[in-house]
Parts: sequence; structure tokens; C-alpha cells
Amino acid sequence: MHIHTVFFWLWKTTGPEQIRQFETGLDLLTRDPNVLERQIGKPATTSRAVIDNSYDYGVVLKFSDLASHDAYQAGEAHQLFLETCANLWSKVQVYDIENDA
Repeated sequence: MHIHTVFFWLWKTTGPEQIRQFETGLDLLTRDPNVLERQIGKPATTSRAVIDNSYDYGVVLKFSDLASHDAYQAGEAHQLFLETCANLWSKVQVYDIENDA
């Protein structure tokens, strides 16, 4: 199992129309046929010193293996998302996990 976790910080000047564009882009992106499970959300309201909730959106995607993840990365949906939405974020951070489950 390959778990792909991505956090996005949008530009502070991002308006409602651009946010809708970003949310639509995330929805389409995460419906790629290589994705087994998907979670999209905003930071939880938890508050502890070890929690970073400074991001605007987080995405967690599960793939059967690294090859499926790599196919997703090269796929049309991912490329379209980058072309249409990359200008909306000031920072992106990715954490990938390999799991034997």
C-alpha cells in the first residue's frame, strides 16, 4: 500500500471563485482510477504544540502500490490539476508512506 498525503497553503489573496476552482480541481484529481481511497479536508480544530494546522487543504490518497501512485502522478488528471491550480497555492508539502497492509 502506498499512501500519498499532500498539504496545500493557498495564497492569502485567493478569492471565493478561485477556492471553488481549487476544490473542483481536487475533486477531479482524486477520482483518478488508480486511487483506491481518498480524503479531502481542511485543518481540524485540534490545538496542541505538535500540530501544524497552518495549511488550507489536505489530501490523503491510498494506492495499491508505488506503480499505481506513479501512474497517477503521470496521468492526465494530475497534469491538468497542476496546469489549472498550481498558481493558487503558495506552498505544497507532500508526505508519502509505504505500508504492508
